[in-house]
Amino acid sequence: MTKFTLHTAATAPEASQPLLEKSQQAFGMVPGLHAVMAESPELLDAYQRVHALFQNTSFNAEELTVVWQTINVENNCHYCVPAHSFIARSMKVDDAINEALRNETPLPDARLEALRTFTLKLIRQHGVMSDEDMQAFFVAGFSQRNVLEVILATARRSCPITPIMWRTPRWTPRLKPSPGRAGTEVRLLAPKRKRPARGSSRPYFCVSGGPSSRRRGRDVRRLPSR
Repeated sequence: MTKFTLHTAATAPEASQPLLEKSQQAFGMVPGLHAVMAESPELLDAYQRVHALFQNTSFNAEELTVVWQTINVENNCHYCVPAHSFIARSMKVDDAINEALRNETPLPDARLEALRTFTLKLIRQHGVMSDEDMQAFFVAGFSQRNVLEVILATARRSCPITPIMWRTPRWTPRLKPSPGRAGTEVRLLAPKRKRPARGSSRPYFCVSGGPSSRRRGRDVRRLPSR
């Protein structure tokens, strides 16, 4: 397996050094994703710019999170889902919204659900949207500008750097039993390619009921009661 260099300011190309400093200031650390991207100053610069541009769109913090996490979960990105959970918390987004997005369960707000549905369709249909798809989005209170802003987000989040870096396209949240979750049914989703050997990787958990859990689900497990 090809191993990519995790750069620091001392090892990165000169043009990437101020970009890593920008990451350090923004996150209090240099995310591993940025450390790898630093090998190509052009890639890291573009990634940071598009991230900033999307943050400056007309979407509020909850809507930003819905678009980001919808794309992350759909792409099964084990790096991006927890990373954007951290970002959501830093933006004071209700944990219930982020958990519903991570677990593909209904969102507590119909407008946000319409945003998730539109984003998913945009990805799965490769941008070929029907008049009904567009009208449903507009009826929910969104605009033509919002359509283009979702496209901006998909442009950034379609970057294949994470599966190249770690050779694992699945996001793998660690669901732990809690008093409120005891006995909760969760679905073990099979990898898109071949199933790994027993013990070779963590399973991909998703609370049952979401569209992707029905689409890709295989086995059903229950979290044990304490």
